[in-house]
Amino acid sequence: MPISMIVFSSRQYDRDVFTEANATFGYTLQFQESQLDAQTAVLAHGCNVVCPFVNDVVDEAVLGTLRDGGTQLVALRSAGFNHVDLDAAKRFGIGVVRVPAYSPYAVAEHAAGLILTLNRKLHRAYARTRDGDFSLNGLLGFDLHGKTLGIIGTGVIGRVFGKIMAGFGMTLLAHDPGPPASDLIEAGARYLPLEALLAQSDIVSLHCPLLPSTYHLIDAAALAQMKRGVMLINTGRGGLIDSSALVDALKSGQLGHLGLDVYEEEGGLFFEDHSNHLLQDDVLARLLSFPNVIVTSHQAFFTREALSEIANTTLGNVKAWFDGSPRNQTHF
Repeated sequence: MPISMIVFSSRQYDRDVFTEANATFGYTLQFQESQLDAQTAVLAHGCNVVCPFVNDVVDEAVLGTLRDGGTQLVALRSAGFNHVDLDAAKRFGIGVVRVPAYSPYAVAEHAAGLILTLNRKLHRAYARTRDGDFSLNGLLGFDLHGKTLGIIGTGVIGRVFGKIMAGFGMTLLAHDPGPPASDLIEAGARYLPLEALLAQSDIVSLHCPLLPSTYHLIDAAALAQMKRGVMLINTGRGGLIDSSALVDALKSGQLGHLGLDVYEEEGGLFFEDHSNHLLQDDVLARLLSFPNVIVTSHQAFFTREALSEIANTTLGNVKAWFDGSPRNQTHF
């Protein structure tokens, strides 16, 4: 049967890569710039497949509207699925598939870039020299060689990231509830309980999914366990960190550097231009005021290779589901 799909929260780059990938599949594609939520779900009426992004709302109310409009499948173009009410999807008979891996190198390399930029203060040096200030005051960094890196979450991205940072001569510590990754161990990593990893690491980087067990994994208590002046990097999910605890840790100097590509309340903010408006999120505004903080707008995934893989995997997931051999399903 003909398959029609609506892509929510789409931008021109989504149109480009999905249109190119669709040459192989021949689906009818609609692109909607609006986020998927209770008000916009009606736009999917008559579409077999709905394709949301990470900050779209896929709760029970939205899924009910989608079901009434004939949606059979939610094809996420992301690895995370914490924004989907899986129980409601199961009750409504709507399948949910995702893109578990696209380019782990994209996210891992972005995390490495945040570390290098924060450490060597490249963002501040760039702004200075543009204004004709070539002094070095306040730009002192440290050698990564010989420092200890704690990796929380050693899935595909965490493992790629660890091997990149091993190339700098760092000591690798790892924590994951699953089995240890043999390639990380070969790179010299040691697996430790979370508390020990936090206490020993000079840099802590988060690469785990957002689950009930990982929500606010890094809170005020966890920050207090870390070395004074630690660097914290999050390219995973915003809810892994209790954002309100970061300001006090930065003010006290307990947290020396912070790099965020995700933010707990990023919905409605990230992927949009708010430069002509006052920032209403007081915590984010405060974080952006610190010179030792870098926030990027959920762009770690944003490479040509990753976008192409996301589009091809998403459309391939749709074909497999309608062919009766589903793949990359979420677990009900």
